[in-house]
Amino acid sequence: MSQMILILNGPNLNLLGTRQPDVYGKTTLGDIENSCRIRADFQGMKVDFRQSNIEGELVDWLHEVRLSHAGVVINAGAYTHTSIALMDAVSSIELPVVEVHLSNIHAREEFRHQSYISRVAIGQICGFGALSYELALDALAAHIQNS
Repeated sequence: MSQMILILNGPNLNLLGTRQPDVYGKTTLGDIENSCRIRADFQGMKVDFRQSNIEGELVDWLHEVRLSHAGVVINAGAYTHTSIALMDAVSSIELPVVEVHLSNIHAREEFRHQSYISRVAIGQICGFGALSYELALDALAAHIQNS
């Protein structure tokens, strides 16, 4: 039986492909979802792919999957740098969580260097564009297998 992985996307990621393509690339969120489904299938996993611009909805989805999913890949977008609520939700669900970003947040503006999510995630992958998601799935699959 395949393990279910939540791939959670935060604010403005619905605009990928058209929003600042020099920073985030031309790949759409739909393209990323398709590549994640292929990669997850290769890893013997299934993905539950979601996006919201609403912080509370992201928190609710994390709570919702705590007993039904094996792990989470999260790109919290700007909430990465501001949301103690998301950090607390990640911490409270007791699932392995991998934080992901398309750009290298550590090479950008100073305020982006702070991540509340990384404090409670098992790891962070950033800077590899859309490939960051696939790398996060690989890391999560290895973690789950070795746990």
